[in-house]
Amino acid sequence: MTESTGSSTGRVLWTMRILSAIALLAAGGIHLFLVFNGVGGVLGVMFVLNAIAALVLAIGMLALHGRLLQVATVLSLLFLIATLLALILALTVGLFGITSTWDFTLVPETVIVESIGIVVLAITTVLVLRTTPVTAGTRRQGA
Repeated sequence: MTESTGSSTGRVLWTMRILSAIALLAAGGIHLFLVFNGVGGVLGVMFVLNAIAALVLAIGMLALHGRLLQVATVLSLLFLIATLLALILALTVGLFGITSTWDFTLVPETVIVESIGIVVLAITTVLVLRTTPVTAGTRRQGA
C-alpha cells in the first residue's frame, strides 16, 4: 500500500467517524428534545438514557482507537438499530404498553435520521473492522 492510499483511507475513515458521531448526536438530540417538550414518565427516562448513550457513543467514535474503536463502532450500529426498531414496534404493535403514531412530534424525522445513521454506521463499521490497527511491535511500510 502506498502512502497516498493509506492517507486517503485514513481521511475517509475519519470522515465516516465524524459523520457517525453526528448521526448519533442527532438521534440522541431528538430524544432529548422530546423530553424537554413534554414526554415524561418512564418514556421520558428512557429518552434521557438514550440521549446520554448517544453522547457517550459519539465521543467514543471520535476519541477511541484500535480495538476500543471497533467495539464502539459495533455498539453504535447496534444502538441505532435498536432505537429504530423500538420506534417501529411502538408504531405498530406497541412496546412495553407504549404506542405511538406517525403524527407524533418528530416521528417521521426520527425514522429518516436513524435510517441514515444506520447506513453511515454500517459503512463506518466495515471500514473500522477492515483496518488493521498498528501495534507497538510492527512498523508501517515506508517508515
